[in-house]
Amino acid sequence: MSFTNPLLDLTAEPYGAFRFSEIRPEHFDEAFPVWMKRTRERIEKIESQDDVPGWDNTMEPLAYASLELDRLRSLLSNLNSAATTPDIQALAEKWMPELSVFFNGIYQRPALFARIRKLYEQRETLGLDEEQKMLLETYYRSFVHNGALLDEAGKARLKEIKSELSRLSLQFQKNLLHDTGAYTLHLTHKAEVEGLPADVLERAAARAEAAGKEGWLFGLDFPSYGPFMRFAVRRDLREKLYRAYMSRAYHGDRYDNCETVRREAALRKQYAALLGYPSYAHLVLEERMAETPEKVMNFLDELYGYARPYGLAEFARLQKLAAGDGIDRLQAWDTAFYSERLKARELHLTDEAVRPYFPLEATVQGMFDVATKLYGLRFEPAPGVDVYHPDVKAYRILEADGRFTALLYMDFYARDNKRQGAWMTVYKPQYRKDGENERPHVSIVTNFARPTENRPVLLNFYEVNTLFHEFGHALHGMLADTRYPELSGTNVYWDFVELPSQIMENWTYESEVLRMFARHYRTGEMIPDALVEKLGRTRRFLEGMQTLRQLGFGYLDMAWHYKLEKTPEDLEAFEHKVFEPVRLTPPVKGAVMSTQFGHLFAGGYAAGYYAYKWAELLDADAFSIFKKNAIFDRETAHKFRRLLEQGGSKHPMKLYQEFAGRPPHIEALLQRAGFTEPER
Repeated sequence: MSFTNPLLDLTAEPYGAFRFSEIRPEHFDEAFPVWMKRTRERIEKIESQDDVPGWDNTMEPLAYASLELDRLRSLLSNLNSAATTPDIQALAEKWMPELSVFFNGIYQRPALFARIRKLYEQRETLGLDEEQKMLLETYYRSFVHNGALLDEAGKARLKEIKSELSRLSLQFQKNLLHDTGAYTLHLTHKAEVEGLPADVLERAAARAEAAGKEGWLFGLDFPSYGPFMRFAVRRDLREKLYRAYMSRAYHGDRYDNCETVRREAALRKQYAALLGYPSYAHLVLEERMAETPEKVMNFLDELYGYARPYGLAEFARLQKLAAGDGIDRLQAWDTAFYSERLKARELHLTDEAVRPYFPLEATVQGMFDVATKLYGLRFEPAPGVDVYHPDVKAYRILEADGRFTALLYMDFYARDNKRQGAWMTVYKPQYRKDGENERPHVSIVTNFARPTENRPVLLNFYEVNTLFHEFGHALHGMLADTRYPELSGTNVYWDFVELPSQIMENWTYESEVLRMFARHYRTGEMIPDALVEKLGRTRRFLEGMQTLRQLGFGYLDMAWHYKLEKTPEDLEAFEHKVFEPVRLTPPVKGAVMSTQFGHLFAGGYAAGYYAYKWAELLDADAFSIFKKNAIFDRETAHKFRRLLEQGGSKHPMKLYQEFAGRPPHIEALLQRAGFTEPER
């Protein structure tokens, strides 16, 4: 055991990576005060100068002042999401609010703001390049949004709000994690698990055995919940599991999130009002491509107009299929099940037909090969790099000429101490300083089911797309090439950040790509052409319904952060009104989305959930250019790589137009979704 604190030396080899196995909880308690003190000293040195404010004596040192503290904060946040423990949760609850106060304090230092404000007012005469202008504007807005123009009472109140929001976000995540893990559905009769695939049953049996039970055990983690809802014939059990899933953190107990979301929404509204904005959405969208909540609503409404007739027609096909089983009205716990049956009937496609061709390891290699063909990258295991859990694999990414580009951690399997979903995150940002190009460390985290004794991990096609999606985010981080960490990689406008991820999903539908890696895990047989064609058709399958679902989430987001006049006491009634235009099944008593909507209340997407559909417009348009020129056209790939490399150093619309030679068009999205063809 090391007696030194690894969090006080962030330059250790290899690559300056964290020495996870040496980190102890007490190391955070020792390291945070040290790096906070050093950060504060650097800032005090900048603001205490007698020299006239200039780029080299103000913005340049400020851009790097909190590097170590930012890395340490990211480390704790990432561990709390991917491998939490009671100790980690306690540390997060202790330090995250304190860090929020600390950084808010930086943005409220009058002497520092005075220097930045002077530079901002002279920005057109300082000879700054685009990246420097963007950095200056970013910092100036951050200071203003953190209350730099407020009086002392306003600054104090803003500090209180931000600290409480940080605490509430952690509490939201903790409550949701608890309720997700606390519920299990224990089944013991074969009739109860009719319809479930063999691998799902095998995992459920192993879960039951680990809990000392007979039969099968199902939970609310998505690798367990998702397949059950899609394949379980017993409608009453689907209903039971659905009600448990959709009532997470909504039980009126100590883990209830109702007051948390109400309080977060109210505080965000107060926060915006303090700064002079009519709503939180107005504040957030000032730094988005969409610019205003009115434009967001117009965008959502426009898509709604296209999607609704297709969604209604698709739902009618589901209802007709269910009527054959005596169901006169589909309920929320029926849609996934009958969607799967309709897919099998219309496309002659099931997950069980697809999975054998997508073993996880081969799919990962195929994903790497796509990046190699596009960008010339090489991917090699990095056995000398420490990891935070035995499940995690580390890779070093090299350029074609052997130059080191990035470290990539990949953490694939679901665990009880891991939050739901899939995400990409950063342990170390890319930046250039003192003649060195510091390369990034990024991570991909998913919640795939573990391998069993009899089968490797076999992905369904949704999971293949999830993997490619997060890899797109990772490429955005790994290929970053900017001077300043604040503008590096995924530090871009939030309605632009999904473009690099969503565009990667397009390659999974291409036969040229699937033939690179999609082979049967037992026979080695290449994926048949007929199956490739069916997978291509899935892109439009029930796309109207899926679009309505996503638009519903976008409307809910805007209801909380733009339309909110008064904080709702009755969340069910509130959501019923919001979802009414997009609802296809009757509302379910006791089911709410807000108390489990981590994107909004614990994940940074508040007033920004529309960005997923916005980015679909961008990615469909961008990939249409690849299709026109060839999906592995090196010149097109080079242009797109330049977009990735530049991160947030330019306005995203300028970056997009440099790539495409024009603004984005919606036609490619409508065509891909099938919204330009007659409804079936």
